[in-house]
Amino acid sequence: MNMTFLQELFNSITQRDALLRRRQGEVVAPDHTRLLQGCHALLASDGEASSIALASRALAMYRRLDETEKQRFFEGLATEFAAEPSAIDAAYEAYREARDNASLQALFEACEPRRQELFRRLNLASDGTYELVRMREDLLGWLRDRPHLGAIDADFAHLFGSWFNRGFLVLKRIDWNTPASILEKIIRYEAVHEIQDWNDLRRRLDARDRRCFAFFHPAIGDDPLIFVEVALHRGLPEQIQPILEGDHHEIDDPESADTAAFFGISNCQTGLRGISFGNFLIKQVVQELKQELPQLKHFVTLSPVPGFAQWLAERRDDNSLPEAVRETLAELETPEWHRDAERAERLKAVVKPLAARYLVEEKNARGLPLNAVARFHLGNGAELHRINWLGDISAKGLRQAAGLMVNYLYVLDDIERNHENYTANATVARSSEVKDLVRKARKLAKGETTK
Repeated sequence: MNMTFLQELFNSITQRDALLRRRQGEVVAPDHTRLLQGCHALLASDGEASSIALASRALAMYRRLDETEKQRFFEGLATEFAAEPSAIDAAYEAYREARDNASLQALFEACEPRRQELFRRLNLASDGTYELVRMREDLLGWLRDRPHLGAIDADFAHLFGSWFNRGFLVLKRIDWNTPASILEKIIRYEAVHEIQDWNDLRRRLDARDRRCFAFFHPAIGDDPLIFVEVALHRGLPEQIQPILEGDHHEIDDPESADTAAFFGISNCQTGLRGISFGNFLIKQVVQELKQELPQLKHFVTLSPVPGFAQWLAERRDDNSLPEAVRETLAELETPEWHRDAERAERLKAVVKPLAARYLVEEKNARGLPLNAVARFHLGNGAELHRINWLGDISAKGLRQAAGLMVNYLYVLDDIERNHENYTANATVARSSEVKDLVRKARKLAKGETTK
């Protein structure tokens, strides 16, 4: 059966329905009450064509709501489309009596919030998946002030986890010949190292020592889900500026490189936050690069350390470090401190060990590393390999991490073991160099010399 023909037919039905309503003088006010009524009608619909029309109408109405009306709509979803307690009780009693698969399935269905079926039906509309991702993006912006809406977010996450699983993702290489509509999105979505202009983008994509890969999803079209920028290198890179500025002794022949450095990984869809793509992306990109360039030996990141400077400031303010260490850290407030070689060397002796302590020993409420970038790479099976002093001397790098950057090393034979140890015990796989820095940090905390 020609699915394109069917989709065009359903779209035609939807457009004809909208035109008819306009001719009849019906004005659909952008009101959450009307939208909730439309959602109830969608759940009650038993025809595919009518369901597609109702779903399209509901999503179009949602787009027209202002922020207040959208919030009221989500409040309605939380109450009117929750699971029915009496149905759950009845199904549970039936399961207690029968203890069979049929009654268990009935209990499972009773426990599922009606919102999930509503979202499935809204997904029938043309571009329905993308519209639902945008809808969740709105919701995420309000959860801090409305935590009771977290159940709706859980419904989105549950469905998106299935709709965006690895089997549906398409890996594509991005280069200078990629359509401009996609390249514009790469510029807009770059979240780690801002792309200044088209010339900057061309430096990152067109050189022979560069690669860029992105995941796409058929339901989202040419909007990438996540992308990674790669620099081919000889040896492990220590600084980001030469890579960004294109003067890091560009490799004329990619086959002379022994290292693939992932220097920027950007999630593009806020509405898909928490849906894991990065681990699949890195592993598949490694496979692609190994196939193209079998001589590559090292797969490593050059990663930022967001939040580290703030953590340092808090340690200085709460007097948890000896006075001499705090006095040295105060020099980070000196403008252009990194250009003073003597001052930078004093700070290096203190900041690098503390960075190792921060990345290895400082944990969040779940017992995982405090740093989000560390959680991502360690959870994917990487090793915390090296802490690079003055790896990023941009204003942003100095502000967020005192200029530090980190190499997370992906050793193909160790990835699964590292991942399992991290998942089971929150074990941070780390090099001997990092272990030595952690020991120095403990000495600093006791006021002992680290030499």
